[in-house]
Parts: sequence; structure tokens; C-alpha cells
Amino acid sequence: MQNLIGSVDVSRETFERLKTFEALILKWSPKINLVSRDARTHIWQRHILDSAQLFDHRLPSHGAWVDIGSGGGLPGVVAAILLAERAPEMSLVMIESDQRKATFLRTALRECDVEGVVIAERIESAPPQIASIMSARALAPITELLPHAMRHLSENGIALLHKGRNYAKEIKEAELHWSFDVETHPSLTADDSRILEIRNIRRANPDEP
Repeated sequence: MQNLIGSVDVSRETFERLKTFEALILKWSPKINLVSRDARTHIWQRHILDSAQLFDHRLPSHGAWVDIGSGGGLPGVVAAILLAERAPEMSLVMIESDQRKATFLRTALRECDVEGVVIAERIESAPPQIASIMSARALAPITELLPHAMRHLSENGIALLHKGRNYAKEIKEAELHWSFDVETHPSLTADDSRILEIRNIRRANPDEP
């Protein structure tokens, strides 16, 4: 029997790990507000599937994946679960400064029986990760995310950003200060949202701080 997470075909073991993660979010959210009260009735569609759709795209299968501002592990823990099946040689690092959420992330990795490292520091203070992929979801405008990408991505790394209806405006604003290549992919979970795939990130003015 096929187990489809959106359009991503996964094994029964991976599907069960994702269900375990869903249950953990429901258990912990009332204590540390991982997702909103309204979203708790739509976790699978709004959060799990939204995170898993990153795997619809051709991604590097080696190196490191860093998820910044990981919060409740969306997409970080979902990525760790899918990487265990699809790219087990790839390492996963989540950066989250909130100590309670960092504790949740470590618990989720352990309970889902997947590998990953949690760095409980601010993104700009954490050691550079030299990652092949950097992900960020519902964290900050593109202009604020690109300095983190410069810090934590390898030279040929890819930033995968979940963005909502204002994505085009954010791209234009970022282009005032940055040079980059961007591909936009339709979201499987919201018609007005996009997954942005950003590469070749450089400051438009190298003298800017």
C-alpha cells in the first residue's frame, strides 16, 4: 500500500514516524505554543504536508541540511524523518534559540528515532554550517533571511523558503540589496503561497554591512 505525504511516496515506517511527530506537537503545543490553537485541528495538512513538499524538488542528497528558527520542527523534524529514508547520508541541524522549543526538538528526534542536531543559539551566533540546504518557514522576510543564508550555506547551497501571498513583494525588496537566482514553486497546501528556491546569493553592494 502506498503512503503518500502530499505527492511524496514514503515507506510505512516513515509515515508512522510522521504520525508520531504529529502526536508530539499536539501533546506539547498547549505548554509551549508550537502551533496556534486553530492550527491544531489541521496539523497534518497545514504543517506536516506543507513541510514535506520540499521533497518534491530535486535536492542535494549529501552534505548538511540546516533549518533555521526551527520552532516546533516544521520543517526541520519533518526533514529529518524524510532524510532518514531518502538521503540517510545527509546530516540535519536545527537552530532554535528558545530553550523550551530546543528541548522539544531533541525529544521529537529521539521519539521519532531519527538523527539530528539541535543548536540552542541565535541564528547569527551559531557556528557557520556550510550546508547544502537551508530551510526556513514562517520566520522573517527574505531580506532578513539572506544574511543567514550567506552565513550558513556552502558556496553552491540552496535556500528553501516557505512564503505566503506577499512573496513577489518580498523578492523585489530583497533585490534592492541582494543579488540571487530564484525559482518559485506552487505550494501544495495554499494557492497563494510559494516555495522559493534561492541560489547564488551575493550582496548587491559588497560594501554594505
